[in-house]
Amino acid sequence: MSETPPAETQSSDAGSGSLRERWLGWFDGSLFALCLASVLVVVAGGLVQVSFGAYTMTFFRAWGAVFDPNVVLSAKAWEAFLLGAPTPEMAQESLIVWNIRLPRVFVAVFVGMNLAVSGAIFQGVTRNELASPFILGVSSGAGLMILLTLVVLSGITIVVPFVFGTLVLGISSLLPVIAAVGGIVAFLIVYAIAWKNGTSPVRLVLAGVIVGTVFSSLQTGLFFFADDIGVVQSAISWTTGSLTGTDWEQVRMILPWSVLAIGLALVSARQLNVLLLGEETAKSLGMDVEKIRFALSGVAVLAAAASIAAAGIVGFVGLIVPHLVRNIVGSDYKKLVVGCVFAGPALMVAADVGARLALSPVQLPVGIVTGLVGGPYFLYLMRRKQNMGAL
Repeated sequence: MSETPPAETQSSDAGSGSLRERWLGWFDGSLFALCLASVLVVVAGGLVQVSFGAYTMTFFRAWGAVFDPNVVLSAKAWEAFLLGAPTPEMAQESLIVWNIRLPRVFVAVFVGMNLAVSGAIFQGVTRNELASPFILGVSSGAGLMILLTLVVLSGITIVVPFVFGTLVLGISSLLPVIAAVGGIVAFLIVYAIAWKNGTSPVRLVLAGVIVGTVFSSLQTGLFFFADDIGVVQSAISWTTGSLTGTDWEQVRMILPWSVLAIGLALVSARQLNVLLLGEETAKSLGMDVEKIRFALSGVAVLAAAASIAAAGIVGFVGLIVPHLVRNIVGSDYKKLVVGCVFAGPALMVAADVGARLALSPVQLPVGIVTGLVGGPYFLYLMRRKQNMGAL
């Protein structure tokens, strides 16, 4: 005689089975492999970055400095790194690795993460896989503001009075903020041009190309007014994207904005999936398409501006990383955004290793390397895919 399990047991089994199915449904082997491979690339690239420099040390000594317990477990050290407090005493190799070399790796990670996620969002909002911060004019707007500041306003100082005296700031110290403002203003112009009783993906891309072209021409024109070779070199470094000289100040600057932008991107994956279904379908599902599109674009601009403020204009990362991830995990933005968070840093760290060591001791701007890698890869995609453009 068979016994019938109690109803509570059946319900519990069904619940655990449903939970297990949800976890198994969410888990994606391709996404896991992509994330794991990306982490390995970042670790390998970081190992190379901390091992090479004017002060030479072996891999083992460099990694010994990375995991120095007197630094890793020191609250004062982390207070110095993250809050700008005075740096505590530490061994010479630890000081070099933690104060000079590791910040460059961290900035590369955040820049790659932001640009990849920004590109993925722009491609979802415009439903066009050719969209990126560069195509939509955000990068050009930031670059124009930087050049304008360096060439025309370089001698300006800002005096801020306060209780105990005055604070004098050179205009160059505000370049990150100015770059972010330029990117935001450029995208607002793009949105205004594209607006005609609402926007459309095609009008947004075309308006972005127009604004980007005009701003790039203005950037080129400004070089004729620069008579200081130092200013020209600084401007070229910003407009081509460079991680040379980055330190914890750039990490502190980009970290909070990256956390905010990536967090917003992760929780917006569902809205991006709905937008991919088309405007009519999205409206029939109750979505206010214009508001959602504008809000998501704001998240993408925030991510791009944070990276531009820290490293200048680094091309192609925001364009090819979403492509690469989409080819591996598909178009579901719940997986695509996660993949971009891992794959973007991998590309950026690997490119920066190439920029630093290819012509050592001369260091190339990392944007040159991403351009040399991204251009052929994009050409390969164009030749491989018959219909490229609309998502």
